[in-house]
Amino acid sequence: MNTPICPPDNSSADLLFKPKQLRELVHGVPWLGGLDEDKVTSLLEDSELRALKSREWLFRQDAPAHWLYIVINGAVRLTRAAGDGRLATIRCVERGGTLGELSMVSSAGVYLYSAEALRRTHVLTIPAQRCRDIMDRQPACRAEFMSRLALELTERLEDLALLTQADAMSRLVSYVLRQLPAGRSKSQRVVRLSIPKRWLAAQLAMTPETLSRLLAKLRDCGAINIDRQRLVVLDEQKLRDAMMTDD
Repeated sequence: MNTPICPPDNSSADLLFKPKQLRELVHGVPWLGGLDEDKVTSLLEDSELRALKSREWLFRQDAPAHWLYIVINGAVRLTRAAGDGRLATIRCVERGGTLGELSMVSSAGVYLYSAEALRRTHVLTIPAQRCRDIMDRQPACRAEFMSRLALELTERLEDLALLTQADAMSRLVSYVLRQLPAGRSKSQRVVRLSIPKRWLAAQLAMTPETLSRLLAKLRDCGAINIDRQRLVVLDEQKLRDAMMTDD
């Protein structure tokens, strides 16, 4: 069911769907970055564009994993169903992020989580079998995939450790610090708050009201400043101190 790699005529993000930008998107995936131009072109010929409406599910946990996805624009929330049926928010994925790759190591060949668009979103849809073939034929791609898988596992363990922290302020501060790049300069002490606060609150196991209260407290003590979708860390020590003083 191949769909031409082109956007609707009235797309406001026309540039994102051009072949050059789509090739750059593929090259931005670490374990696909080593492919030469001919292989990327071939991969794109077998791929499709898919548009998602806000709150539309891209795939569901335990469904057969026939496709992998790269987010072109928008945002996608990853969730996993708990034993009692409740959904736990794992994280949110934006442009350049991949979805469904964990299914590549699932013996059952199913998605290990569900994916829901948080707003209007476009994804590049790649046949999972093509990705398996690439890793079979390209040892460097397979090695990079396994390296990224180990990183993914480490990040999820860190998420688990984050959620075991008893108080909400510690969870929030730990999250903010994790989003800052290593070896950052003053100009890099910025965290983008591009996903709805209710989903960030869910990811941190707190209510949206609690998240707003804690952000205001950090702002009032001079630790951060919030400018629309930008959280700027003004004083990292004050930010760390807030974990020790919140009651």
